[in-house]
Amino acid sequence: MDVLAEALRVSGARGALGVRLEAGGTWGQWLDSYPGATLHVVSRGALWLHISGEKPLEVQAGDAVLLSPGTAHGIASGSGVTMGPCDQKAAAQAQAHGSVVRLGSSPAQTELITLHYEQDPEVSTPVLTALARPMHVAARENPQLKRTVDLLAAELAQPQIGTTAAVNSIVDLLLVQFVRAWLARHPKEQSGSWLEAIRNPVVRDALACVHREPGRPWTTETLAAAISVSRATLSRHFRTALGQTPGAYVAQWRIDLASVRLRDTDEPVEAISGAVGYGSPHAFSRAFRRARGMAPGEYRSRLRGRASVGP
Repeated sequence: MDVLAEALRVSGARGALGVRLEAGGTWGQWLDSYPGATLHVVSRGALWLHISGEKPLEVQAGDAVLLSPGTAHGIASGSGVTMGPCDQKAAAQAQAHGSVVRLGSSPAQTELITLHYEQDPEVSTPVLTALARPMHVAARENPQLKRTVDLLAAELAQPQIGTTAAVNSIVDLLLVQFVRAWLARHPKEQSGSWLEAIRNPVVRDALACVHREPGRPWTTETLAAAISVSRATLSRHFRTALGQTPGAYVAQWRIDLASVRLRDTDEPVEAISGAVGYGSPHAFSRAFRRARGMAPGEYRSRLRGRASVGP
């Protein structure tokens, strides 16, 4: 079981918005905070990333930077440039028509793609959105990154039928490549819950068991036995990597799976409760209400009602 692949399958690259930018001369733009993570990929030239309270970071051609959800930041031609506000209307028009947002003056010296990545709002298990700080991957760390970026740029340049699905899939691929390169570059650094889980073989093997058989009646003891470690060892590794107990993670993952199925299928609540590991619909309803603040049936009705009204 590939833990990252399964987590991305459930959480998905929802709402990935891509914009191509070209900039020249002296320029700077402060970007509004976005509820999802932000990924900047520089295809030509260089830029400086500005985050309040931190030293500006130079990002060169072929490099990529991933920022945690809601991180207010700016991009500029230099480390001391005064930045103006983001033109949201121009960005929206560029995204809709496949055009380029232009900053500064001609000729363009820097080209980049900016993506917003938001995992499924019904999924509370963090994948790549639980970042302690910006993640910077240099071009030399992953030569395959450029091929994926080229594919993404081509799709964004000519929006057509299926573009949204294509961009979401490419974003998933880009994020996987990004994580591979970052983990290879930082083998000992603790950077975030899910990266630690992927790096830690004890936690990774335990997560693989849970993801492969979510309906199995897992306890800390049975999960530890399944991967041939002691209960104390499993609990210690979970606390270090994920900041929670194995039981808490199992419960969270089950509720995430149930939430997605309640929204996306017409399966009876009783069937869903058994599929995600609850011995009775009553036990499932109690756990779901504790996690989501309402009964499963009410949750499904609210999501369906919201979808029928639209944005």
